[in-house]
Amino acid sequence: MLLAQGDTTNSSKRPRLRALSLCKSFPGVIALNQVSFELQPGEVHALCGENGAGKSTLMRIIAGVEHPDDGELSLDGVPITHFDEHKANVLGIGMVHQERSLVPGLSIAENIFAARQPLNRFGLIDKKKMNQRGAELLSALKLEVDPTRLVSTLSPAQQQMVEIAKALSHDLKLLILDEPSAALTIAETEDLFEVIRQLTRQGVSIVYISHRLAEVFTISDRVTVMKDGEVTGTFNTNSVTEDQLIKMMVGRELTMEQDLRRVQENAEVVLEVSELRSAPAVQNASLQVRAGEIVCLAGLVGAGRTELCEALFGVREYTRGEIVMNGTALRMKSPSDAMKYGMGMVPEDRKEGGLFLEMSIMENIVSSNLSLVSSGAIVSSSKSKALSKLFVDKLRIATPSVSQKTVNLSGGNQQKVLLSKWLARKPKLLIIDEPTKGVDVGARSDIYAVLRELAASGIALLVVSSDLPEVLSLAHRIVVMSEGRTVGELDASEATELSILKLASPGSIRKEKRTS
Repeated sequence: MLLAQGDTTNSSKRPRLRALSLCKSFPGVIALNQVSFELQPGEVHALCGENGAGKSTLMRIIAGVEHPDDGELSLDGVPITHFDEHKANVLGIGMVHQERSLVPGLSIAENIFAARQPLNRFGLIDKKKMNQRGAELLSALKLEVDPTRLVSTLSPAQQQMVEIAKALSHDLKLLILDEPSAALTIAETEDLFEVIRQLTRQGVSIVYISHRLAEVFTISDRVTVMKDGEVTGTFNTNSVTEDQLIKMMVGRELTMEQDLRRVQENAEVVLEVSELRSAPAVQNASLQVRAGEIVCLAGLVGAGRTELCEALFGVREYTRGEIVMNGTALRMKSPSDAMKYGMGMVPEDRKEGGLFLEMSIMENIVSSNLSLVSSGAIVSSSKSKALSKLFVDKLRIATPSVSQKTVNLSGGNQQKVLLSKWLARKPKLLIIDEPTKGVDVGARSDIYAVLRELAASGIALLVVSSDLPEVLSLAHRIVVMSEGRTVGELDASEATELSILKLASPGSIRKEKRTS
């Protein structure tokens, strides 16, 4: 049973949360400008907007992580003053942040109950009780893992579920979920929705931030749209359309329609992978990517897609198989080998694998492209600024200048900086792992346009995506992986979500053999 302090009484008379005229500024950025927001008991209230619109800042203020420059907050009609994260937890406000905050070297249960472990009568940590309670929370989320396991051994999706379990371990009145499904499978997202519904039945109020509008329409009662630090409207979800929300968020018409162009059958094969094995995650993988083609790797979380890409890029050792680029067999021993042969790779985890957060946008973009902006040992400031501004404009990175520290950008804008860093290298083959993870609908459309432009210029693209609508929109061909193996290939013009999921389901190879 999930714990809650929720109260469904008087919901029509008094909001659970009321924020009035909140203002917040960061260096060079007005994050919130006179923002007001209300949340009712037992309500799921979605919050939508482009990256940099102010959504996460507003929620971090409500959760006590940030302090507003001006404005008022009240919970159940009681003004909140001298507010911080600890007081928020005491009052029953929990938040699952977009960026994970777990300690890798601690167990799941130790992370869930950090700084508030149950004690026995001798004043010592009661590990048995802590692990038992941790197991109950994980079970509620249908995550069948041992609570004594180290967080460092978990997949990104499993870590996200632990973050949610950590929030649920508090007595809740209000739960804020900031992009909670970004690392989750379809089935895991459905499990999360059932937990949300159970909480709301207990009177808990939920704020749900997501760029996936299908989720907004599935789970929310009301939706508030933000743009440029201001609220542009609040609506009953059943009274507004997806197109209307998108137009309010981005202020322009967008298209996510499939690109019907295909490369010629005789187009050069840039990458050919044969029977590659990188144990234990990749058992047997084969695929081709031609010049000017976008091939998407689809499959469930844990299918081995990221590990295959890491083996191709020299990050992970492989013990069998062959990698051929432009007709030449290669042996990748490190990323520097891959880059030398014309590969680039945008990793899934931008913070761990690709960005220097304390450095500026310009410094991040030129860090892998010094030859483009330097003469000998002298780096040209003007060339660096010009190169960086080119990609800031092209990918619509929301920033006052290229000198802005990357850490001050929203998650989606950080993703664009990482993509820019590799686009500037003009690789022959670009591997992109979850290109639009944490990215809003406007930025998603921009990134699609950039990737299609790259393909049109002759670059071969291998894209990993867990978002099936994205796969169907972006891909020319789809290679499906299941249990560490490539199990099938589909032309995107004929594929459906169902046909992809059928191939991706565990045991799909064995099922095919039994029916043949």
